[in-house]
Amino acid sequence: MTTVQARPTPDNRRWKALAVCLTAGFISLLDTSIVNVALPSMEHGLAASEAAQSWVVSGYALTFGLVLVPAGRLGDMRGRRQAFLLGLAVFTLASGACGLAPSASWLVLFRLLQGTAAGMVAPQTSGLIQQMFQGAERAKAFGLLGSVIGVSTAVGPLAGGLLINAVGTDDGWRWVFFVNLPIGVATFAAGLRLLPRFPASTGKREEFDLFGVLLLGAAVLALMLPLVQEQQWTGRLKWALLPVAALLLAAFWTWERRQKRRAQAPLVDLDLFSLRSFTLGSLISLTYFAGFTTVFFVYSLFLQNTVGYSALAAGVSVLPFAAASAVGAAIGGRLVMRHGRKLVVIGLSAVAVGLLGVVVAVQLVPLQSVGWATAVPMVIGGIGSGLTVSPNTTLTLTRVPVHRAGAAGGVLQTGQRIGSAAGIAVVGAVYFAHQANHGRSVTAIQLGLLTAIGISVIALLLAVADLRERHVRPEPERAVETVPRGSEEGGAAETVRHGS
Repeated sequence: MTTVQARPTPDNRRWKALAVCLTAGFISLLDTSIVNVALPSMEHGLAASEAAQSWVVSGYALTFGLVLVPAGRLGDMRGRRQAFLLGLAVFTLASGACGLAPSASWLVLFRLLQGTAAGMVAPQTSGLIQQMFQGAERAKAFGLLGSVIGVSTAVGPLAGGLLINAVGTDDGWRWVFFVNLPIGVATFAAGLRLLPRFPASTGKREEFDLFGVLLLGAAVLALMLPLVQEQQWTGRLKWALLPVAALLLAAFWTWERRQKRRAQAPLVDLDLFSLRSFTLGSLISLTYFAGFTTVFFVYSLFLQNTVGYSALAAGVSVLPFAAASAVGAAIGGRLVMRHGRKLVVIGLSAVAVGLLGVVVAVQLVPLQSVGWATAVPMVIGGIGSGLTVSPNTTLTLTRVPVHRAGAAGGVLQTGQRIGSAAGIAVVGAVYFAHQANHGRSVTAIQLGLLTAIGISVIALLLAVADLRERHVRPEPERAVETVPRGSEEGGAAETVRHGS
């Protein structure tokens, strides 16, 4: 499959539109981690049970992951601007509803809605970047997106701790949600003015694959539900959903191939997986997120429950990772077109080295000083994370046709959500099991971090395999580009040729 894409016309508003997309992405990703430190406040101020607290966290991740691919496809078909603004509006309203929730049950319900809206926004961001930028500019834009991903994930505990310290325990959890309101309203207003109205990238109106949506949604639900509820759903019966998920994914694959044979628009164009860059890049992303996001989960628990840090102090302790990740992503966005997959290999190696440094520091340094002692390893790991996420996203999507960019971005980000859920389940199980059976928290955090390192090494091996394969069988790094004519708002015309 060869893709010929048009270069967007020069327009400084594209960078302002990107800022709108990144701001919306920041608050939606921030809400995956900021709520974790607010759980004790919810228990105190709302009398939320452990089950309700679990669903406040896992329900958001679940609905976020469920809608990514359908929302991306909807943006491809009906317009990414409209889908983005709708998702942002619902996210902002749901945030206000969460903050005003009168009971834990209502909070869980509004949190599910908030996750759905966040899942609608996310694939539009990657799709709009694909549509607005080309070449080095696209890599730079994805570098900025990588910075947002790294910072928002790591800074959540710090932001939550600051809000709860400022407002108090009883109502602090409400402000974790209220903080989204002014940002969401301002971003929506800016989006109305700045987001471009692109013409349809295909010459015909396509039907939405509703049955494909149901099959994929059921498969993702069966796959993620036992993972996000691993600690709360006791017993082994939950794991019976995993083979069910495999069967549903097989049914989805068969259905999508049938749609393609009948010349009907599939939810996911399976030809995307014939692109080595997309397939291996998606696998690297899934595996890396399984290792990377779990670090904040178990390390924050260790600092608060064992060392005795406050939520704010625990958030400050992971701040070096967040800051370094932003720097690494910006650097990666500038260098990826020159160095390609080598950059991802370097980044993943740095992550493994940095996390090993944290393991050593926990062993050698007195517990009360562990936050300071792990600062340098956190910086090394953070730079590595930035050099991984941003370049890998660019390389994964570089040969994806623009009219499939939303769905492709949805597939990539669904893998990230599944990877995060699986990693937290696996690393969390190692950490909690050793702590419960042996009572040694230091050893438990070391084993948990070593498990996260092991998962990251799998991602490293995939990146090395891709790098070697690129030497043996080179694949074009980017689509052939032509200059468009008559495109009013920097829109990209494109043609897709199958064959060579």
